[in-house]
Order: sequence, then C-alpha cells, then structure tokens
Amino acid sequence: MRAAGPAADHLGMSIDLLAAGDVDEMVAAFAALGWPGKDRPQYERYVAEQAAGDRVVLVARRAGDFAGYGTVKWRADYQPFRAAGIPEVQDLNVLPRFRRRGVATAIMDAAEEYESTRSPIAGIGVGLFADYGPAHLMYLKRGYRPDGRGITYRGVTVEPGETVRVDDDLALMMTRRLR
Repeated sequence: MRAAGPAADHLGMSIDLLAAGDVDEMVAAFAALGWPGKDRPQYERYVAEQAAGDRVVLVARRAGDFAGYGTVKWRADYQPFRAAGIPEVQDLNVLPRFRRRGVATAIMDAAEEYESTRSPIAGIGVGLFADYGPAHLMYLKRGYRPDGRGITYRGVTVEPGETVRVDDDLALMMTRRLR
C-alpha cells in the first residue's frame, strides 16, 4: 500500500505503509549494522498496531532498496501529547548509506501529512546524545520547538537532581504546528 501525498516519490524514493513482507528485510538490514532493539518482535508489533489503527509505519525505499522507516503513533506514550491529542513521530531510522539524501525528510513529510489529518500539531521526541545532532538540526529546520517541559526519560519528565541513564530513552519532546 503506497502512502499518500507528496513524499510518495520525493527525490526518487517511495514511501509505503509497512507490510508484513517488509519485516525480514528490515530485521536483516539492522542486524547487519548491529543495531540493538531492531528485531522481529518490534516490527511484527508495528504490523499489528498499524492493522489495529494505532500506528502508521512508513517505509522508505530508494531504487527499490530499503532505506529507512518512521512511525506515527496516534496516542502518544508521552502524557502531555496524549492529553492534548498530539500524535507523535516515533522511531525514525535511516540506514547510514542513505543518510543526507533526503530520506528522513521524505519520511517526515509523509508522517506530517498523516498527522495533519487528525491534529493541527505534530509531536516528536529526540535523543540527547551526539548521534542525534543531525536529527536535532533537521527538526529545528522543520519548525519543531521544545514543548517547554524539559527532558524526559521513557516519556516521563526528569525532575531536577534526578539521575537518569543517557540512552535512546532520554529525549527532548518537541512540537510543530502543521495547520
């Protein structure tokens, strides 16, 4: 199933909704990189959540090759987004060989198009260590701004003086007005 909108053929890429047949390729691609947590159960859960209408999973391909993906979770785990009805872009990943080629931009374009059908505001959380630097810059260029509640760990605001682990669960939550 092809994702609707201008990102569908952005810069020679296709953006399609996740299909069960995509799982093997995605698992293999991330296993080859040694990325933890990008395993079969996660993608099978995404297939089920998409089928249930809880999440949209957008898969990017360039010249037919899997390049990356991102998801839109309609009911965010982060309570302030959930309470305000703000959908959240989650788990945006682009394979290293496809970075700086517009793949993340195309995925974000498609994600925001989906989000705009249900909310005037888009939400996203971005990690806080150096590997996330390019993502921070992209989101700022797209108009995302911190939501003003400070940093979070696993979706819960970190209180002053609290000790947390610096990993993928430490994030700054951001929003952008879509319409």
